[in-house]
Amino acid sequence: MNPRLLIIGAQGFIGAHLARVAADRFEVFSGDLFAPDSDRELRMDITDPASVRRAFEVVRPGLVALTAAVSDIDLCEREKERAAAVNVAGAEHVVGECARIGARLLFTSSAAVFDGTRHGYTEEDPPTPVSFYGQTKARAEAAITATLPEAVIVRMALVLGFAAGRNTNALLNRLAESLRAGRPVRVPDDEYRNPIDAGTLSRFMVELAGNPEAAGIFHIGASDSLDRFELVSRLAGKMGYSRDLVIPQRGPVPGRAPRGADHFLLTGRVRAFCRTPIPSCDEVIERCMDATS
Repeated sequence: MNPRLLIIGAQGFIGAHLARVAADRFEVFSGDLFAPDSDRELRMDITDPASVRRAFEVVRPGLVALTAAVSDIDLCEREKERAAAVNVAGAEHVVGECARIGARLLFTSSAAVFDGTRHGYTEEDPPTPVSFYGQTKARAEAAITATLPEAVIVRMALVLGFAAGRNTNALLNRLAESLRAGRPVRVPDDEYRNPIDAGTLSRFMVELAGNPEAAGIFHIGASDSLDRFELVSRLAGKMGYSRDLVIPQRGPVPGRAPRGADHFLLTGRVRAFCRTPIPSCDEVIERCMDATS
C-alpha cells in the first residue's frame, strides 16, 4: 500500500497540481478550507488547532505537504494579522501535529525571504525579507526547523501554471483574464526571477517527499532568469495575445508591497537529491501552458 500523503491547501494552485502528480506514488488525502468532508477530502482550517488535530486523527498521514498560505504579497501587507495567522501560526499548528504523530513534513516557502539585492541565493544564506509576506515565510521556516529539523522546505521565486479553482493567486489565470478583455498589463522590467512551472515543481516535491535522506531547505527554479516584463510578454505571446498589451512598469506603484529586485535561487542542492532535470526559462514557459491543476 502506498504511503498516505495529506496535502493541506489541496484546492489551491500548487496543492492541486501536487495532488495530481503525487497520485501515482502516494495515497493522497486533501485538506482545504473549501473542501467538502468526504472519504478523501477534509475541510480544515489551519488557523484552528482543533481543526488541524481532527484532520490528522482522521487521516493519520505518514507524509504531509503544507501548501496552504496567504500568498498574495500585497494582501499580506494590507492584512498582516490574517497573513500571520495563516502563514505563521497555521504552519506552527501543522508542524506540531506532524511531530506528535511522527509524520514527515514538506513545506512550500518563497524566495521572498530574501531582499533580492544580489544575483544568486543558496539555502545557507540568511533570510532578509523586505515584505511582510517574506517575513511570515521566514518565521514559519524557523518554527518548522526548530520543531522538525528533518522537514523539507522548498523555496520558489515564481511558480507558473493555470489553476482550475478560483481561490488561488495563479499568475496565468489573472494574466489571461486581463488579456482576454483587452486590458493592458503593466509589469516591472527591473525584477528578475527564475520561475518554475507547477508540474515540474510538483515532480521535485514528490521526489523530495519520498526520499528519506532529503531534509532541510531546497531551492527550486529555472537554470536562468528573466525580468518580469520579458517573462509576461513571452507568456502573452504563447497564449496568442499581442505583446503590445504588456507595458513596462517603472517607478513605485501605490499599494504594492516591496519586492526584491533579483530573486535568483541557486539550485545546486536539489540537483544532488532529485533526478528531475532543472529546466530553462524557455522550457518552463512551454510547460506551464500544458496543464491545469
